[in-house]
Amino acid sequence: MSKADAAKPQPILSLVDGVAIMVGIVIGIGIFKTPSLIASNVGSEAAFIGIWVFGGLITLIGALCYAELASAEPHSGGEYHFLWRAYGPKVAILFGWARGTVIQTGAIAAVGFVLGDYASQIFSFGPKSAAIYAALSVIGVTAFNLLGTVPGKRLQVILTSLTVVAVMAVIAAALFSVNQAPAPAAASSSSGSLGLALILVLLTYGGWNEVAYVAAEMRNVQRDAARMLVAGTIVLTALYVFVNVAMLWTFGLEGLRASQAPGADLMRLAVGDSGAIILSLIVIVTALSTINGTIFTGARTYYALGRDLPLFRRLGVWDERGDNPRNGILAQGAISLLLVAAGSVSRDGFQAMVDYTAPIFWAFLFLVGLSLFILRHREPQRELPFRVPLYPLTPILFCATCLYMLYASVTYTGYGALAGMAVVAAGLPLVFYRAKGQNSHLSH
Repeated sequence: MSKADAAKPQPILSLVDGVAIMVGIVIGIGIFKTPSLIASNVGSEAAFIGIWVFGGLITLIGALCYAELASAEPHSGGEYHFLWRAYGPKVAILFGWARGTVIQTGAIAAVGFVLGDYASQIFSFGPKSAAIYAALSVIGVTAFNLLGTVPGKRLQVILTSLTVVAVMAVIAAALFSVNQAPAPAAASSSSGSLGLALILVLLTYGGWNEVAYVAAEMRNVQRDAARMLVAGTIVLTALYVFVNVAMLWTFGLEGLRASQAPGADLMRLAVGDSGAIILSLIVIVTALSTINGTIFTGARTYYALGRDLPLFRRLGVWDERGDNPRNGILAQGAISLLLVAAGSVSRDGFQAMVDYTAPIFWAFLFLVGLSLFILRHREPQRELPFRVPLYPLTPILFCATCLYMLYASVTYTGYGALAGMAVVAAGLPLVFYRAKGQNSHLSH
């Protein structure tokens, strides 16, 4: 066995690092866009705040399910490993392909486009400015993560801290500003649906599951997996609820419905015309935080897949110097750039990437939730450092939510969803490609 093959993930991440990764990935651009869309799909201010609290509760339910899986099965492959344990190599390998070519890389490209949209408000490169900024962000953050796991996690802590401070500044600007949006001239009623509002809320909470990929690198995963997921969910829910209370305080429900860019409108009211520039800088920071966390966790799937498929053996090398999956980071960056190029020819690069990823993401998330039942039934005597409370109700609710989101994502997405499904289908030959076997996977 070569030195490169012998190198493996080291437990160097603390509880704080894990929470920073989770919060930094989740708090992205959605919170500055979706509130107005959600307000248009609820009937009252109480319902508006209530659905954000409910979204946090659903996220907590999913987090508790993942806490049981991650504490019992800490592995750099995260969900890939859970699926292998529950269903065997075929489903896991197809997921690894889907995550590497659609789910994770599509998410990186999507956030890159939003960063580009806001950065272009400060300085534009022309018609393709958003795509240029998206590509530069992918290249820059990928290059930084190549330096190693320690620099990558330190950058995440810094970006997450800046993100939380920025979101709290937005809240303070709304609550303590003497300016307040005028009431709309005529009241309008909600014409949407509570179901669509829930879809938008859960999309804004999306990304919490990424912490499963750093479980093997936590110092005390059996103790801290549940703490990390629960603490992260509480922080996220509190920030989201406070932001939306602040927006209601400033605009009222009708004013929020009428706003196309509530974050920008809020900052403009608070500090004048410079507010739009300030919000652009805030969104750039939050987007970089999401991109860094997503690149950090996403490359771990390539590593796990490379350990099991001789065809991708080079991806399964853990770089001892940087203590990271260097080849996986490079591959992920290259595919993300290809998706940025593909999205640049569409009318809306961000929407194209959301359509591309959503159905595939929710389908596999449902299978991960179902794996908890399978593993408990198959191995009733297995030691579980953490057991999900209120079993089996908790995972049933999680699986039901995933199925609903799968249905909704297929119903509301465009042709991009078909492209995502086609790319996943292209990976089917790998399912039948001879892997090293289950025992070799479970040994690393």
